[in-house]
Amino acid sequence: MDLSQLTISEASQLLRRREIRARELTQSVLARIETSDPLLHTYLTVCAEEALAQAAAAEQHLQTPETASPLCGVPIAIKDVILTKGVRSTAGSRMLADFVPPYDATVIQRLKDAGAIIIGKVNCDEFAMGSSTENSAFFPSRNPWDLTRVPGGSSGGSATAVAADQSLASLGTDTGGSIRLPAAFCGVTGLKPTYGRVSRYGVVAYASSLDQVGPVTKDVRDCALLLQTIAGHDPKDSTSVNLPVPDYQATLTHGVQGLRVGVPKEYFVEGMQPEVEEAVRTGIAALTALGVAPVSISLPHTEYAVAAYYIIATAEASSNLARYDGVRYGHRAAQSDGLVAMYEQTRAEGFGSEVKRRILLGTYVLSAGYYDAYYLKAQKVRTLIRQDFLQAFQECDVIATPVAPTTAFAIGERTTDPLTMYLSDIFTIAVNLAGLPGLSVPCGFDHQGLPIGLQLIGKPFDEATLLRTAYSYEHCTTWHKRKPTL
Repeated sequence: MDLSQLTISEASQLLRRREIRARELTQSVLARIETSDPLLHTYLTVCAEEALAQAAAAEQHLQTPETASPLCGVPIAIKDVILTKGVRSTAGSRMLADFVPPYDATVIQRLKDAGAIIIGKVNCDEFAMGSSTENSAFFPSRNPWDLTRVPGGSSGGSATAVAADQSLASLGTDTGGSIRLPAAFCGVTGLKPTYGRVSRYGVVAYASSLDQVGPVTKDVRDCALLLQTIAGHDPKDSTSVNLPVPDYQATLTHGVQGLRVGVPKEYFVEGMQPEVEEAVRTGIAALTALGVAPVSISLPHTEYAVAAYYIIATAEASSNLARYDGVRYGHRAAQSDGLVAMYEQTRAEGFGSEVKRRILLGTYVLSAGYYDAYYLKAQKVRTLIRQDFLQAFQECDVIATPVAPTTAFAIGERTTDPLTMYLSDIFTIAVNLAGLPGLSVPCGFDHQGLPIGLQLIGKPFDEATLLRTAYSYEHCTTWHKRKPTL
């Protein structure tokens, strides 16, 4: 048996019964990385030594399995925008190419407390800015279903690692679809929790009012397990909400009879790949067969979401990335004539072209004379988008939509056309603007064998219903069981 192919829940049972050892499982995943990563380019840093040491510690805890966490001894990959103490954390940028954090992000500390094994740091678009993982300063990652195609972004490495069995699960971040899009493109499950459900402390900031950490897993049960561990209030994060965390696993099997699923007309548009629409509508029909009542809904301000997002996100990026000045940490230009020249040269060398584009856009919309016309208006539109969702949720319990208008596109296909690239997120960004939870679950494949994702959107802090719906859907299909052949 190839242990790297196990889900978290399968591995956890075997570990607790002492049928496999944490070290054995970790070595299997490391071997899988060694053989497959030359093709996929998933990992920026592999923590082999540290992982094996953590596995030894996990084996001690597993001697009393009744007190061990379900994640104890389980190897997990981490998107490289999440800080890991003593392990290089680059955010996919030359600016932080040699940065080794002195502390762990809260989500990492919670994983370690649960006995999980940090197997390594995976590739992403620079500072999480992108939809394809082509904006990484180091190399583009590749989709395990077709090596000529992108894995999605910005958490492309997180999704690739899970789809290719290079880890049992991973953590990503989602600012405008950055977990759900790669999950859909790679045929795995990805959840963006409600804003404030999971701590952002120790996460390299892109857009602080939009960023959220979430799990990428092989199935929905694993998603619930991982969310259970990382969710909850954190006094170190002022945007973290002090609400109790439900027992997500306990409610998974409650069924969906009587739930209402909203189907928004604005999410089925001209120009969509026909196979995507067909697969998503078939997925909605499968939910209907399980006893879910379909409801037609309208989200009328959806058409303004892309414009509002790329004003708000770039404005916050401009502010957040001002800290990279070559003085305190990160890259510093080797030679420069004076302080201002050092700033200019450091940023010119350290930032990639997409990051520079977004900084310039953000600085422009925040500048004197344009703040009210752009940023303030975008925030008002954001409020209208959130109100659309809240009003729709008076008529339904979950909303079902596509994740993306197409399946994974070819590497290099959209790099010279930023607008087309930005439109990859057209169905996901409104969820971030509204601060809602959103989940991608596999729902089919196109004629080229590329995965398609069904997006389920939930009420604020109602991840339990979202996971329950996805779990019921998953159990009447087999899409999540298909594996790419490298």
